[in-house]
Amino acid sequence: MQYVKLTLPAVVLLGGFAFCTTATYGTAAYAKQEKKACSFCHTVAVPKDAESAKSLTDAGKYFNEHKSLDGYKKQ
Repeated sequence: MQYVKLTLPAVVLLGGFAFCTTATYGTAAYAKQEKKACSFCHTVAVPKDAESAKSLTDAGKYFNEHKSLDGYKKQ
């Protein structure tokens, strides 16, 4: 019984970490990398759901394909 009291919470906690870390995005890191504001690539600077996170500007679509804004020309 003692084994279950220690193992079950540990498994739930580790499972929660594994689940949450797979859904993270490095937008802040990309913003630092490119020295641009989040709104340069996203139409919504702080997405509230997954659908608005996909709302990209032309620059965001370019970055999504090339993983860099090098060579991007604003139209």
